[in-house]
Amino acid sequence: MNQQGSSEVQQVARFELRSGEGWRDPFPMYRALRDHDPVHLVEDGDYWVLSRFAEVFGAVTDAATFSSASGLTVDYSEMAELQLEAPIVMMDPPAHNAVRKLGVKQFTPAKVRAIEKLVRDLAVERIEKLREMGSGDIVAELFKPIPSRVVGHFLGVPESVRERFDDWSEAIVAANAEGEIDRARDAVEEMFLLFSELIERRRADPGDDLFSALVTAEVNGEPLSMAVVLGFGFTMVAGGNDTSTGLMAGAAELLTASPEQRRALAADPSGLPAAVEEFLRLTSPVQGLARTTTRDVQLCGRTIPEGKKVMLLYASANRDEREFGDDADHCDPHRSVARHLALGYGQHHCIGAAAARLMGRVALEELLVRCPDFSVDAAAGRYAEGNYVRRFKTLPFEARGLA
Repeated sequence: MNQQGSSEVQQVARFELRSGEGWRDPFPMYRALRDHDPVHLVEDGDYWVLSRFAEVFGAVTDAATFSSASGLTVDYSEMAELQLEAPIVMMDPPAHNAVRKLGVKQFTPAKVRAIEKLVRDLAVERIEKLREMGSGDIVAELFKPIPSRVVGHFLGVPESVRERFDDWSEAIVAANAEGEIDRARDAVEEMFLLFSELIERRRADPGDDLFSALVTAEVNGEPLSMAVVLGFGFTMVAGGNDTSTGLMAGAAELLTASPEQRRALAADPSGLPAAVEEFLRLTSPVQGLARTTTRDVQLCGRTIPEGKKVMLLYASANRDEREFGDDADHCDPHRSVARHLALGYGQHHCIGAAAARLMGRVALEELLVRCPDFSVDAAAGRYAEGNYVRRFKTLPFEARGLA
């Protein structure tokens, strides 16, 4: 591309990191990138941006070329600032695969089904509280507590410290989303102290939780280090809350905007599993994450040099008309979604994807049964800070159509 052509492209397609209120409507930016500059160079940050489904999907499924080992943000100093041993999401195969296999065993279909009662009981309790109040912040009352409780369950966090764990989770999720985990240093240290105590107990008396599975396993004949086990727990907390909270709040926004769809799902909840896939596709709570190239890469007539950060825009890819048709921006709960990138794909597909889907389905089921004409005020809602996760921090709710 000549210099004049490049300049013209930059005028119609320009990527900038969003945060807080900047997340209100990033979708015109995504469309401009897809249509005019799908392999986009951010010159002042010296990183690249992929926005179409084909290229993002190709990168996500090619861990040998697009490495996670140098971090998942566009900050080249990320790993130095992390001050933690690389968690599983920042590992490449084969080390990643070996640790991942241990975690996957804790999210079998049977184990995920087993949490449905826990999720449903908590959802009912919280929704009934909202019904009594008539209105409130549905993120604080419902959509944040459910994922935190589920993550605590899988990690084996005792009920006696669950409230403190919820507070730590909130601090860590917020700091991680902002790419400034050092701001939650106290919460991380307190949580790691708890985790270290749990891990030592599990070594002596294993249970049926994730920490037990990790501390009693071996990789290449060696037990996992304490740092790796702690890193897995950290990943569960930092990554397991945002996606589910963002999914549920985003779904509530979409259903409020389409009362007919909301009434149809209330009348026939059997459509919710398919609807959850559509909600995931459109909300894409993790809007994008970065990888680092291990070689020069040719895409769409451009060359991304070796060693460069590449932002993979999952949210843009999930609205790409080339993959999902001309109505890709439209919410269709009956759409047959063969694949999407809201929960990652390939080597780094979300380990807790099935649990996230279950949480979304159950929370929405109970919400539609108990408040079939509910509404949320997205315009008055506030978005959380952070450059990589788009989710409501607050979302006003009206409990209408009480059952």
